[in-house]
Amino acid sequence: MSDISTVSPPAELLGTATLSGGSTVLVTGGAGFFGELLIKALLERSIRCVSIDLETNYVTHPFLTSIRGDIRDTQLLDQLASRDRFDAIFHLAAIQAHDARDKNFLWGSNVQGTVAIAEMARKFGIPRVVYTSTNCLWGKGMNRPVTEEDLPEPVEIYGRSKWEGEKILLAYKEHFHCIIFRCPTIIDSGRLGLLAILFEFIDEGRRVWVVDGGKNRYQFIYAPDLVDACLKGMEYDDSGLFNIGSDGVTTFAETYQYVIDKAGTGAHLASIPGALILPLMKLAHICNLSPLGPYQYKMIAAEFEFDTDKIKKSLSWLPTLTNGEMLFKAYAYYHEHRQEIQRRSGVSAHKRSPRMGVIRLLKWLS
Repeated sequence: MSDISTVSPPAELLGTATLSGGSTVLVTGGAGFFGELLIKALLERSIRCVSIDLETNYVTHPFLTSIRGDIRDTQLLDQLASRDRFDAIFHLAAIQAHDARDKNFLWGSNVQGTVAIAEMARKFGIPRVVYTSTNCLWGKGMNRPVTEEDLPEPVEIYGRSKWEGEKILLAYKEHFHCIIFRCPTIIDSGRLGLLAILFEFIDEGRRVWVVDGGKNRYQFIYAPDLVDACLKGMEYDDSGLFNIGSDGVTTFAETYQYVIDKAGTGAHLASIPGALILPLMKLAHICNLSPLGPYQYKMIAAEFEFDTDKIKKSLSWLPTLTNGEMLFKAYAYYHEHRQEIQRRSGVSAHKRSPRMGVIRLLKWLS
């Protein structure tokens, strides 16, 4: 079932292919944290948007139609594509591993949903599909930046599903341009998910734990920088696979210390041996006692950074904020809205706090 739940465009615009000065695009996952940011940027450019998401999209605009529905619903997709002449699809929809107890549902949504989107684009001659992939394609760090030529090695179902999505879309590149962005963790004001656990520790002035001194470097991407890449991708006249991420990546300890210093809550860094905590994290996940899965407990002590030379050269793209700057923006939002965040329900995983599980014991010890 689908539900057109927000304001639709004026009737006289429904049959047009494009708006004055703009285009018409479909955004899957438009009610999510990044989906809303992208849609707002598109609307600011007079680009008409149709959003489809399993959750309700609370953004309203005369040029936005929001549909609560499943991207695997091919009848719904055909209905939308028949009504609207889409110039591009931004395929952002994905079920996160920590938010899905039913792994078959995750796989079906992320993989079969991508098949449905690809078939829609082929069938209706939609010229571009922009797809957000992930650094979860790797479950271990490397001693150098990862390039687009490096073979993915996912260790959990979410990473495997996103890699499958890449392969599906690239198999259709004779039918439409496929632009794929491999993203590290997306950060900005309002980004929560697993980060909310970190922010809670900082906000309460507790110990903020790092593994083996927090000497490892882990790259983020600032959400407005990813928006900029998506807009450039909509104009890119070819298929392409691009890594994206921040520059000047600092260590976990340095990044967290930057946020702690600016927060001024009395929180402080503390280190725990990886040989002790990593096996415990793995056991907690197996016993369904922790929201942190294989990707998180393998990456928390490893180095990971994308080489972003290709996107800088091909799309004339550059990042604007450091890891510390963007993470503080996200923390500041959490601090200001904490009580309201704790009451949230019916929103995407990145807009609410996860269940802590056994991590509450670590909080008590902090």
